[in-house]
Amino acid sequence: MQYRPLGASGLSVAPVVLGGNVFGWSADESASFAVLDAAADAGLNAIDTADVYSRWVPGHAGGESETMIGRWLKARPGAREKIVLITKVGMDMGTDPAGKPAVGLSARWIEQGVEGSLRRLGVDTIDHYFSHRPDDATPHEETLAAYDRLIKAGKIRSIGASNFSADQLDAALTVADREGLPRYSSIQPEYNLYDRSKLEGRLLTLCRAQGLGVIPFYGLASGFLSGLYRTPAAAEGKTRKGRLESYMTPRGFRILDALDAVASQHGANPAQVALAWVAAQPGLTAPIASATSVEQLKDLVAAATLTLTPEDLKMLNAASS
Repeated sequence: MQYRPLGASGLSVAPVVLGGNVFGWSADESASFAVLDAAADAGLNAIDTADVYSRWVPGHAGGESETMIGRWLKARPGAREKIVLITKVGMDMGTDPAGKPAVGLSARWIEQGVEGSLRRLGVDTIDHYFSHRPDDATPHEETLAAYDRLIKAGKIRSIGASNFSADQLDAALTVADREGLPRYSSIQPEYNLYDRSKLEGRLLTLCRAQGLGVIPFYGLASGFLSGLYRTPAAAEGKTRKGRLESYMTPRGFRILDALDAVASQHGANPAQVALAWVAAQPGLTAPIASATSVEQLKDLVAAATLTLTPEDLKMLNAASS
């Protein structure tokens, strides 16, 4: 496994980052522990989660994923030293104990939010802490100053920005440089063979120029690029049925055909090729992908070690253009 620097964070991650959104949701404790064990054994050293995972599930309050990862770390002495632990703050978590909004990137909420994440994860330090989404109501100065205090206190090591536009990221970097505050060293956008527009263009150019790491989410387009969902009937009963069906277009099927062709050349499958394509793009660090079983985890491991040829990339780029 060849590790890659995550921007200027000082961290290095495998070419695929394990997504933790499923832990405590569609993967129970037994399944979650099995996936995490298999990932660690295979060298997938980075786990991405968030305080809000999985608040969208009826009866969940958020923090389920962090709690599950924390239980696993407690049950696996020595695992913490091998893992790059990534989590996020900023999405709506309801209200704090004082009845104030638990959302956004204010210093008040970041300083409360990090304590909740540290407690659930059962760790002293978070390796990489993301602003989960922009907060136009809070100045970048306030947000970055809060992160500065947390870094100096040893509670986080580095920071990233998720779902930021090029303008929002540029503004935050400008403030950091002007005020001598911590810089975002990575960004987490939506990006895959089908959904390319949110990253390609000015945002990716900025990331390359500023040396930011890029770890995109939805690397498999909600599972569509796995090739398992080629008809509405195949998506029936899936939690992301609507999103899956939205990809069932002539372009979507053209991409699947190209994935099939490349996969056949490598003895691989479409999911492995789709993730390897993301990892092969200039300026990108690693796609984030989740797994609810050890069998699914094998695809992530295979993708992390799959090298696509220039001809493969040309075919995939043409199909997804």
